[in-house]
Amino acid sequence: MARKPKRFRQFVRIGLLALAGLVALPLLLTPLYLVVEPVSVPMLERYVTGRPVVRQWRGIDALSDRLKAAVILSEDGQFCRHGGVDMGALRAEIDNLLAGRPARGASTITMQVARNLFLWNGQSFVRKGLEVPLALYIDLVMPKRRIMEIYLNIAEWGPAGEFGAVAGAQRAFGRAPQNLDWRTASLLAVTLPNPHLRNPARPGPGLERVARVVEQRARQYGARAACVGADGKLAL
Repeated sequence: MARKPKRFRQFVRIGLLALAGLVALPLLLTPLYLVVEPVSVPMLERYVTGRPVVRQWRGIDALSDRLKAAVILSEDGQFCRHGGVDMGALRAEIDNLLAGRPARGASTITMQVARNLFLWNGQSFVRKGLEVPLALYIDLVMPKRRIMEIYLNIAEWGPAGEFGAVAGAQRAFGRAPQNLDWRTASLLAVTLPNPHLRNPARPGPGLERVARVVEQRARQYGARAACVGADGKLAL
């Protein structure tokens, strides 16, 4: 009978060590990613399972300013203003949850970076709960330009292992991601929520309509994305 408590303590110790390792990993890697080009969890999963990964890193100044503005106005309009988490949107999401209303999503670009670098896909309260402190930490350690640079280089942008703006723009339009007009930039931006089903090269009427809305917002409110531009400006 004495063996069971000892064995239980061993399991608890192993579990605590594993948890400490999971906590320490992002704490150590986030500062490293200020200078190192990171690989996302979905990319690692494809590497491990032998599926192709297409990704070519591109510095933020070699990416279209129109794409940056379109992505921010589409995905996270308060990106330049919040500290990694849009608290207003998060409170509204919690209120919707408590009231039994459909969730509208409160995931910021920084939270998506946290998920892609350190967590897993799939909806769960546990994952969302981990995203929030990770996003706050990432925003504390990294400047906005670096967060956006990482996001535009690790976001999944196609159904066959295309990651980052270079692979997305090349697959959809056969062009480099610095040579995008407003339409192509907006179509790439609205592809991000579901790149497995949305095809910017052959958009349906619905995707075209959403892309036009994003283009109008980016043209009108592009200054809200200025924090990711060179010298705090975007050439739109």
